[in-house]
Amino acid sequence: MTNSSTFLYGANVRANGIRQHYLRYGGRGRPVVLVPGITSPAVTWGFVAEQFGHRFDTYVLDARGRGLSEASDALDYGLDACAADVGAFAEALDLDGYALVGHSMGARIGIRTARHHAHGLERLVLIDPPVSGPGRRPYPAQLNWYIDSIRLMREGAGIEALRPFSPAWTDAQLRLRSEWLHTCDERAIVATYDSFHQDDIHADLPHVKAPTLLMAAGRGDVIRAAELAEMQQLLPAMQVAHVPNAGHMIPWDDEPGFYRAFGDFLGVPIQGEAHAGQ
Repeated sequence: MTNSSTFLYGANVRANGIRQHYLRYGGRGRPVVLVPGITSPAVTWGFVAEQFGHRFDTYVLDARGRGLSEASDALDYGLDACAADVGAFAEALDLDGYALVGHSMGARIGIRTARHHAHGLERLVLIDPPVSGPGRRPYPAQLNWYIDSIRLMREGAGIEALRPFSPAWTDAQLRLRSEWLHTCDERAIVATYDSFHQDDIHADLPHVKAPTLLMAAGRGDVIRAAELAEMQQLLPAMQVAHVPNAGHMIPWDDEPGFYRAFGDFLGVPIQGEAHAGQ
């Protein structure tokens, strides 16, 4: 870390009956809870949290079954449990008036949290949420893409084994992912992937009361125009921002565009520099 780092510490808290691990940055301003995607431990979002930390009291959460949070064959890895985790986490740390920023899986968790565990939630940002569900088109990524890469990293394979899975990523990005991917519990990944197709987040949207911003990637095929229009019909007050030159992993593909897309939705603009996951 450099002297300008906003990183404060990593810690654990017992909330919703499990150990939840998080990283904290900044320490001042509006509380912001970042919830990453299906195979992204908190540390892999550190480069984003560093920039958020200049403006906000930022917490990056390891979802259950990822990173250093609790994992076991007895845990429920479903969407309802993950949403309850976020609500309990915010309550345990007394994060009143917080903003929830979720990417992919984290965005779906955010929608369910905003419906059922909204106490203290003041703003919601949905970053390229999977729109699959009952009767809808499948999520475009295949389950084996996740499981095969996890198993390789669990066996100790290096970044070259991971490169075919993310060929556009830099060595630094691959190195960090290869270091932490083995901490993603397969049971959690399978359950989340199944949830993408079984849980109906569209039914939650009309019940979301917090001001909401949806950030859509221009590439990646996670959200199509008609699907975005449907979500806007279900939540008419929702703001939409586009990052046209980014795929699903928006801050990895276009980090400056990612920060610009927030505008002043969180109260103040995020004036981040490009670090591309390093």
